[in-house]
Amino acid sequence: MSRLGITHNGLCFDILQGLLSILRKLKSTPDQEVRILLLGLDNGGKTTLLKQLASEDISHITPTQGFNIKSVQSQGFKLNVWDIGGQRKIRPYWRNYFENTDVLIYVIDSADRKRFEETGQELAELLDEEKLSGVPVLIFANKQDLLTAAPASEIAEGLNLHTIRDRVWQIQSCSALTGEGVQDGMNWVCKSVNAKKK
Repeated sequence: MSRLGITHNGLCFDILQGLLSILRKLKSTPDQEVRILLLGLDNGGKTTLLKQLASEDISHITPTQGFNIKSVQSQGFKLNVWDIGGQRKIRPYWRNYFENTDVLIYVIDSADRKRFEETGQELAELLDEEKLSGVPVLIFANKQDLLTAAPASEIAEGLNLHTIRDRVWQIQSCSALTGEGVQDGMNWVCKSVNAKKK
């Protein structure tokens, strides 16, 4: 009887050791880090989006005077998201953050039609930047929870997104406030990074 007990305990010990070994291997292969640049005009909803991704409280958001950085785990990736302020006086400093960017996320306030031309110009300038050459771009057509929001298809047409040929791109309707569409966009980001690696 005691002999069976010893064998049984030995088997449990072996199984436990095997599990610990697997866990150690998983721990020793850290998530691949991805550098994401989150840009767009001021009041587009970038910080709300970032906080939504990090599952943080979004009830008190103030304009970003500089930048915020958050790391978010998603589909085996550690997404390091850099949220840079979008005020006109800050935009010239955006280029300081272009280096080593894996994905560009550009956020548009879909309800602020008066600024579509301005946001289009800023996006076009970003796409012409040498350091962002070939970098996949996700355009979040944000604030879709507002009745006055333009649909993503209208924004895509207005920004001539169909003319982008030098990189993969996606426009995603979303509401940073409710979280709707945000995860769909991030799924696309992870797929793009995976495709770029191959």
